[in-house]
Amino acid sequence: MISPDFPSLLQKYDVPAPRYTSYPTVPYWDHSTLHGSSWTKQVAETFRKEQSEISLYMHLPFCESLCTFCACNKRITKNHGVEEPYIQTLLKEWELYIKMFPDKPVIREIHLGGGTPTFFSPSNLWQLIHQVTSSAIIATDHAFSFEAHPGNTTEQHLQALSGAGFNRISVGVQDFDPVVQQAINRIQSFERTKEVIDKARKLGYSSVNVDLVYGLPHQTTQSVANTMGKILQLMPDRIAYYSYAHVPWKSKVQRRYTDADLPAAAEKLAMYQLGKEMLVAAGYIAIGMDHFALPGDPLLVAAEQKTLNRNFMGYTTTNSKLIIGLGASAISDGWGAFAQNEKTIEAYEAMVQEGKLPIVNGHLLTDDDLVIRRYILDLMCRHEVLLNHPCSDPTWLPNVKERLQPLVEDGLVVLDQEKITVTDAGKSFVRNICAALDARLHASQSGSNVFSKAI
Repeated sequence: MISPDFPSLLQKYDVPAPRYTSYPTVPYWDHSTLHGSSWTKQVAETFRKEQSEISLYMHLPFCESLCTFCACNKRITKNHGVEEPYIQTLLKEWELYIKMFPDKPVIREIHLGGGTPTFFSPSNLWQLIHQVTSSAIIATDHAFSFEAHPGNTTEQHLQALSGAGFNRISVGVQDFDPVVQQAINRIQSFERTKEVIDKARKLGYSSVNVDLVYGLPHQTTQSVANTMGKILQLMPDRIAYYSYAHVPWKSKVQRRYTDADLPAAAEKLAMYQLGKEMLVAAGYIAIGMDHFALPGDPLLVAAEQKTLNRNFMGYTTTNSKLIIGLGASAISDGWGAFAQNEKTIEAYEAMVQEGKLPIVNGHLLTDDDLVIRRYILDLMCRHEVLLNHPCSDPTWLPNVKERLQPLVEDGLVVLDQEKITVTDAGKSFVRNICAALDARLHASQSGSNVFSKAI
């Protein structure tokens, strides 16, 4: 239940804060630190340390229609002639990395994101995955997943990807309420969603995830309850229950509705709490900030064994230190460095066709960055951290403790010497807690028009 103190805590802590899928967060990268040669060196170094194991993220940016809540990099088109050139470019970018690796890569994880991956035909998706994996070794415990829009994910898509080794599917739902669907331009029925999930299970997909979002325009606690009730008829293995990120300065299409169309912070939290209570009552267990899983699910097992990880793809069971991002705007993570591809599709394709890695932004992590990255990861995944590795800046730890003091007084964290433990009440404010450790955020002091609100 929500504490009587929550309204005042919401008012205090519902401020812009990073989601911490990386540290440093993208707005605070120092692009001057990473060049082609330093990225190549970092990739080879991490590849060796990880004994050739990698994860792959492929960004497939095309959609036939525009979902107005989405802030991802996408291109709206009904022209499917874009598929073949884009796939050939992805494969050519992959070849550039294959030449960079000192040995044959072992692929542990593949995730197809977008955009709408199933915008591409089943045969084109199969060709993409087949050609990528034919130059690598597939790990025996691999996790291959893709984001599925029920409106255009066919049985042929499911069959083709299953044949290419895919064993996980993430189905985007957001909300089934017609008024909300109209506002976000994401029209899909419960029946169609159920059909896709049922077919995936029949084809042997071992894990079904459903994405839900709270805080959407015109959404109410009643629409959340109705949507959650329908989802619980399907009992997916996992549910990602995300807070809507309102960032109209980044995603101009979100300007189609105003703050008046969005639920207030207190109502938004009530939506989350209602959804969480329904999930817990149905047997799901909360993981991290915004995930829920049934007992025995690998994500929950990882959380219980304290091996849960978080990266640009969200919470994951895999702990790959080398994630290669292929496609326009894709971000690669070499643990000690980040590199982001050109966002514009035409410019991305042109660079790759010239034989160049299409990297335009990046950041080489300092020793302090690496320390803080690990701390924030522990808070995000395990809700506790021991600050036992000093930073080079002697003022960092005293400043962290000072920033944490209000959260301690409000019962959101326990600070015992140099150990931070997030309380049950604090789990709703974990982004704020992590922000107290974020040296680059506080050095910049410019977060108001960069991040979505914490709640």
